[in-house]
Amino acid sequence: MGVEIERKFLLRGDAWRSMGQPVLLRQGYLSSHKERVVRVRIEGERGVMTIKGRNVGAVRGEWEYEIPLADATELLLLCEQPLIEKYRSRVEYAGHVWEIDEFLGVNAGLVVAEIELGSEAEAFELPEWVGEEVTSDVRYLNSSLIKHPYSAW
Repeated sequence: MGVEIERKFLLRGDAWRSMGQPVLLRQGYLSSHKERVVRVRIEGERGVMTIKGRNVGAVRGEWEYEIPLADATELLLLCEQPLIEKYRSRVEYAGHVWEIDEFLGVNAGLVVAEIELGSEAEAFELPEWVGEEVTSDVRYLNSSLIKHPYSAW
């Protein structure tokens, strides 16, 4: 079984902006049920299907498969609406890669940073531009943002 251990944080300031090259992501959900999430994503010229299980803290099952870009494009038409659109920058800091998502559309104004870890107990250093942790706040799950967009908070 694939496992994802991910922690999510809000950002403070804009110091991170010069550190990574943003890539446009478009993603949708064939299922956004809390027990199972099935996501289709286009990242640049790459199509990906991801299946995730229920969150238990910062841990959940995750299976990810590359799919043809044409299939991903068609599958996005079947997804729940609205689609999630965001720019993602990958920033290396103190031996870890931070993925910074700047959301567009109905979620514009939301910017979060995620770090994937090898274990829940793995130590890591917080960059100065990382603020409050929101890992346990379900509002910040991408699958939640399609039902309760950031602009409606």
